[in-house]
Amino acid sequence: MTVREDRIERADGSPGLYSVIEKPDFALVIPMDNDGFHLVEQYRYPVRVRTWEFPSGAFPEGKTGSPEELAAAELAEETGFTAGRMERLGRIQVANAMTGEGCHVFLATELSPGEPNREHTEQDMRQGWFSQSEVEDMLRGGVITDGPSLAAYLLLKLHT
Repeated sequence: MTVREDRIERADGSPGLYSVIEKPDFALVIPMDNDGFHLVEQYRYPVRVRTWEFPSGAFPEGKTGSPEELAAAELAEETGFTAGRMERLGRIQVANAMTGEGCHVFLATELSPGEPNREHTEQDMRQGWFSQSEVEDMLRGGVITDGPSLAAYLLLKLHT
């Protein structure tokens, strides 16, 4: 991640300063199984709480691949699942007022279980299966507040 400040000229000609965070895109996976979803919960330091969300992440430094390969890797790493079918739902901008970072959203189905292989920073991660109505209750009730997870669920609902 890098942060830069650009000197800009606004539409009215006045000068300004714009701070930009540069981060690579990441992938988010919606693992759907038996009319429900597998979510992960982890501690998020910036907000000082544990949050439920769909599995997501970026390639480690020095590794590259397609968004679909990244989605498959994150799914396996965080949940242990492999998907028999991985369908692209779209790409969302995470916070376009401060970063160009995007999130590639995939629906994973035909899941086969396995053992998670979490990164050291994810050792406290928990995993759980929730019915569709439970997930929607979590969204309505403010239990799931992760922006990319919220936007990904909307893409899923528009897709189905």
